[in-house]
Amino acid sequence: MLTKELILEILNKFYLDNQEVDVVSSGSIKNIVIYGNEINVDLEVTNPTLKSKNVIRENLLSFLKSNIDQKIELKINFIVGSSKKENKIYNPQRKISNISNIIAISSAKGGVGKSTVTANLAVSLSKMGFNVGVLDSDIYGPSMPIMFDVEEQKPLAVTIDGKSKMKPIENYGVKILSIGFFTKKDEAVIWRGPMASKALNQMIFDADWGELDFLLIDLPPGTGDIHLSIMQSLPISGAVVVSTPQNVALIDAKKGVSMFKKENINVPVLGFIENMAYFTPEELPRNKYYIFGKHGVQNLSNDMKIPFLGEIPLIQSVREAGDYGIPASMQDSTNIEEIFKNITKNMLSQLLIRNKELPKTEVIKITTMSGCSS
Repeated sequence: MLTKELILEILNKFYLDNQEVDVVSSGSIKNIVIYGNEINVDLEVTNPTLKSKNVIRENLLSFLKSNIDQKIELKINFIVGSSKKENKIYNPQRKISNISNIIAISSAKGGVGKSTVTANLAVSLSKMGFNVGVLDSDIYGPSMPIMFDVEEQKPLAVTIDGKSKMKPIENYGVKILSIGFFTKKDEAVIWRGPMASKALNQMIFDADWGELDFLLIDLPPGTGDIHLSIMQSLPISGAVVVSTPQNVALIDAKKGVSMFKKENINVPVLGFIENMAYFTPEELPRNKYYIFGKHGVQNLSNDMKIPFLGEIPLIQSVREAGDYGIPASMQDSTNIEEIFKNITKNMLSQLLIRNKELPKTEVIKITTMSGCSS
């Protein structure tokens, strides 16, 4: 007698071509109904083409006949489901055990100097004696190769434990990986989300970062696919939000904080940094001109009860340093070097509090979001 239990037991050893587990364990079998010698199966597949369905029907019928010693008929009701392969670009089980702290530098708005801040925080940490790496995750507008004066260099391949890995480029005591190393500087990167996520996956897990005290992740503007991919991949210790003081930027800064605070993301925000806070002309060293508004980020910090890490004035030499590939923090005995040093110390203080009072951040387990909710 054919029974549903017998068919399930047999199909427990049948695999679809695109699956790593059998059709029963994977949940692809939705229902089985037996009418005499007729077997009716509801089967979920990810490839809706007629050719694929015919191949599955032939393979499944052949497999059943080889395990059932009687004449049978097979009818399959194909249910088209979503591909599960895309959800496995980032595997929550993969971890980087040799990196102590991972800090995301974020600004939901572009043009506020987030990459400049990231580069200078990295150099400040290095000068304090820490082992530091920077992952430039801005796939569509990478800037770290320019800011570290390594634009013409290419990561080499090294063999680690029998596996080929990328060796990050190093300058000023900081290890750097960026999509900018692998693309032509005059060509736009025109990739959809999954392809960009795959590139990030390779720079994270297929790289020989070595032992790092800090990995700073320079996030792109916005609160989109790249941000989710990073947080699905790595346990972020904390986030730092950079903004300029004007209202247009502050609105986006709030959105950035909101993303990190979502229940299914839950990344601690270590603090705000106010960039381009004011301008002081050389000929009027006692004057401060608040071109973009006065203390906007400081006020937002107070309103949201998030620590204020410091302010960076609008200084021409900071812009020039980034363009020339020598971060301003490299300029010893200067006011700007001291400013970044103090901001870095404040960030470290908040990180110590975070590590003492909160459990380790886990990679988020979502696959799709609408309005940042699973």
